[in-house]
Formats: sequence, C-alpha cells, structure tokens
Amino acid sequence: MLDPDLAARISALCDGETDPVALMATIACEVHHSDDRFDWTGFYRVVGPEMLKIGPYQGGHGCLTIPFSRGVCGACAREGKAIIVDDVNAFTDHIACAASTQSELVLPVFDGAGTLIAVFDIDSNRPAAFTQSDADGLTAILASAFSRL
Repeated sequence: MLDPDLAARISALCDGETDPVALMATIACEVHHSDDRFDWTGFYRVVGPEMLKIGPYQGGHGCLTIPFSRGVCGACAREGKAIIVDDVNAFTDHIACAASTQSELVLPVFDGAGTLIAVFDIDSNRPAAFTQSDADGLTAILASAFSRL
C-alpha cells in the first residue's frame, strides 16, 4: 500500500514546477524512498519515434534505451496504460536491466495535451509486489504533476 502522505508531499514539492526533468527527478526520489518494496524507480522519456531513453531514476543502473517494441516499458508506451507484472520471468520479452527484479509496475506519463512524454517504471525484488491500488494512486500523482505541462 502506498504511503498515504505521498501525494501531498509530491504536490507540495512540485507546486509550480513546469520543467519535466525536475518533476521526474523529484517524483522518482520521493516514490523510491516511500516504500521498501521499490528497488528501482525511474522514468524512461520518449525521445523519438517509438523510442524511450532513461531519465531521472533511483536505484542501480537502468537500461539506456528501450524501443516501444520491447519489454514492459515498451508495452506500456505502446498501449498507453498501466501494466502490472507479478513475475517478470513470465512476461514475454521482458528486458532484464537488473537480475534482482522479480515484479514490475509501469505507468504511462502524459502531458496536459494528452501526449505520452514518458513511462514511470518501478521494479521490485519481491514477486507480486504491486497492486491495482498502487497503480491508481501513482497514476493520479503523475496526472497531477504532469498535466500542467
């Protein structure tokens, strides 16, 4: 379950900020340190047609680029919806950036015009670490922060 104060903290920290990288850095840090289920937390930015590139994150190294055609992040970018993976080993075409990852939650990030600008990726070293409640709460946080861009 997400920290009930997380949304309020992020809202206060991001109030008035319009730089997407500053927002991503702040949100990645706050979310990552809010829950011990979260082993890697960060953004992959849309940088070209069908291409994601690593953005601000917390945790070990991430993959530098991910095409929309590959992995959980790519599937989220293609489909424009949250994806919860209870067991990454059972996900066809999972990209293993870290061998410790067991489950994953990836959320699309849209600007105020409804354009996909990134995906928000959270990995856990625990199986089945994420719930629909986590996805819903984080989706609301992302919408609040990025809809003013």
